[in-house]
Amino acid sequence: MSEQPSRYNRSFGGMTGALIVTVVFVLAFVAWRGIFRTDTDDTPTPVDWQQSVQLAERAGYAVVHPRELPAGWTATSVDPLFGSDDPRWGLGVLTDDGKFVGIRQERTSVDDLVETYIDEKAEPGDDASVTSDITDTWQTWSDDGGDHGYSTEVGDQNLLVYGSAPVEDLETFLGLLTR
Repeated sequence: MSEQPSRYNRSFGGMTGALIVTVVFVLAFVAWRGIFRTDTDDTPTPVDWQQSVQLAERAGYAVVHPRELPAGWTATSVDPLFGSDDPRWGLGVLTDDGKFVGIRQERTSVDDLVETYIDEKAEPGDDASVTSDITDTWQTWSDDGGDHGYSTEVGDQNLLVYGSAPVEDLETFLGLLTR
């Protein structure tokens, strides 16, 4: 038996050409879909954060949470983890202007919380005096990108309130916190 040559020549140039045609086709399809797509809805989906607070209380875990959210604010995420050796809780909220406010309650150090949720290069500021059911004195944090945060200790855990919302909104949120 003799080996028969293939019916077409395989070359690097041919493979490159086929790859280019495939990429152009995919980009054209994505652009075409984007032009004719009109059903996008970027309205945030609210979550029932109060149910998470009730579950935490039933589990014997006292979470720091707002008594209520200001008018127009929407809770968009809840991150509960109870019943473990390292319980933690988090809540994400959008203000009426669409700015983010978050709260994290964990045993993690304040420095680690700030690095994770604000910025690796966030700088501590002066203590702020904001009255809430939790404390009246908060350590402030900020970064070059305009994010701010407030931290305090709650029992054997640390609490961080942070976000891109204006300082006034963050302080309004702090004033609503209870346990």
